[in-house]
Amino acid sequence: MDFLTHKVYADDFQMEYLQFGHGKNTLVILPGLSVQSVIPLAPMIVKRYEIFTEDFTVYILDRRLTVPPVYSIHDMAEDTVKVLKQLKLKDISLFGTSQGGMIAMTIAAEYPELVKNLVLCSTAMRVDEKRFSVIDEWIGLAKKQDCYRLYLSMGENIFPKQYFEKIKDAFCYASKTVTNDELNRFIVLAKSIRNFNIEDKFSNITCPVFLANDEKDNVFGKEPTLEMENALRSNPHLQVEWYNGFGHVLYDTAPDFQSKMYKFLITHNS
Repeated sequence: MDFLTHKVYADDFQMEYLQFGHGKNTLVILPGLSVQSVIPLAPMIVKRYEIFTEDFTVYILDRRLTVPPVYSIHDMAEDTVKVLKQLKLKDISLFGTSQGGMIAMTIAAEYPELVKNLVLCSTAMRVDEKRFSVIDEWIGLAKKQDCYRLYLSMGENIFPKQYFEKIKDAFCYASKTVTNDELNRFIVLAKSIRNFNIEDKFSNITCPVFLANDEKDNVFGKEPTLEMENALRSNPHLQVEWYNGFGHVLYDTAPDFQSKMYKFLITHNS
């Protein structure tokens, strides 16, 4: 299936993005925290979201290429909005996973005119020290430049055990390709999650919302999704999906996630 990778220039930064599909609706995906860009995984991503390509034009936006020493989730949201406006995207379906979910909910709360509906997976509207503990471990390993243990810890915490055993060798081999610049960028991006809190603005999100999480999410746990569900209880177009045994990256491992998300977005794009 055809896809395009581009680089957009906005103000004083550059951001890479992946584009595929040819539908009249627009889906923007904001991926979670990663050491290396997901853009080179384009063929795999396009295949996973193939169900969307007839009805949606899909954009996957990475973080900006060069990050400042301190770069908050709010800053990431502002930069993402600049790119959305540069690309002339509006009335979007916005899907964010993990850190990408934090960026997505910030955009939906502060720029509701841009977002038609919202999908949040394996994320949180507030992060205390307990919820930050796994990511704090990753930051420590990155600071030590211990890429092997960093990738091992990430794999063990985001994937189901049996799933990770199948890809462990390839995943850890990828750790050998990490550059110092990528590690430094990762540390800045990861630090932004500490003390993230948009609880006071979460009620501004009034568009249809699809929440998904795994009962045994090893990164943030299940409580953040329960909090978001409670905060959105008055939303008549709230859908919540719970999984069990698919891990933090259930959007990659649960076989029915894309179809459920697609059905939700099509229903609320008509």
